[in-house]
Amino acid sequence: MATLRTEITEIVTGLALLGYPDLRRALEIRPGHIHNVLPEHFDRLSEAFDVGKHDLDFTTAWSNGTAFARSNEGLRGRPPWSVEWKGPHKPPGYEQIPADLRVDHVYLISCKYGSTILHNASPSHLFDRQLADRRVERGVDWFAEVAPEALDDLYRAFVAELDLASSLPERVADLDADHRHTLRRAAPRGPWPGAAAEAYHHFTLAVAQASAQRWRAGLDRRTRREAMLWRLLRLEAAPYFVLGATVAGESIRYRVGTPWDFRDRFDLQAFDVWPDPAGQPLVRWRAEVDERASGERRVVEGHVEIRWSHGRFSGAPEAKVHLDTAPHQVTGYAPLV
Repeated sequence: MATLRTEITEIVTGLALLGYPDLRRALEIRPGHIHNVLPEHFDRLSEAFDVGKHDLDFTTAWSNGTAFARSNEGLRGRPPWSVEWKGPHKPPGYEQIPADLRVDHVYLISCKYGSTILHNASPSHLFDRQLADRRVERGVDWFAEVAPEALDDLYRAFVAELDLASSLPERVADLDADHRHTLRRAAPRGPWPGAAAEAYHHFTLAVAQASAQRWRAGLDRRTRREAMLWRLLRLEAAPYFVLGATVAGESIRYRVGTPWDFRDRFDLQAFDVWPDPAGQPLVRWRAEVDERASGERRVVEGHVEIRWSHGRFSGAPEAKVHLDTAPHQVTGYAPLV
């Protein structure tokens, strides 16, 4: 089930496309032109709207939808025939375009609020396969693969600090589900305790260096570096739109172009990755791009956080790709006018 905030930001954006004078009127009418939105969804939205707890989300979503409806990049003031909400269902396959709304079977809209995350991928999908070949991976421990000694050193130091050495195995690879549950229950919140803090510093450095090296090895040609940037920025074969808000709450509205658009306007000069163990395993990435028409050099930056998916020593490691450059300054993204 989608969270209430997700329902507000996505469904209200869709309602704003339909031409009603205000949100209250749209919630009263409950239009059938927005598909996959059930009566219980309208009930929750109406209740939340009356309570006033999510006023900023309601206002921003309505404003974004209205702007798209009026924009020359969007509907140009024409009421749509159909607005489809994807809702909470899982896609039947791997969807390249992160669309939450589909308008008239043509316009794809992604609603992105308070997040800088571009991808939440497995480390091998990002660093080894450059986001090009997605496959199901089970039982793969990236930390054990790229920094096994540092991982075991951290584990032993952590277990010693928790006084659990006698009840747990000596190596991470020998942990079973019960062992991991014991660790989760005993682990304190906050910083790593005692000697485990220094071991974690060495661990983050080893993981970040090895991950950056694996990533860099697959970027040995210019065409691969260019394709990597396209995938990081989620430039796909068809354009789509992003309507949302920054972490600070400011509205963002832009069109995501295609690789065709990118090559027509820009020329990639450099793409670099490097380790930066700043509190956790971190790899930074940076692209330098020249705009063909003006010759202006533009920079796009981001970082990748590598961490356990369910807490210390629990769950397969994941790689969260963040965009650090403001979306309206990103090559390949065109602000909605």
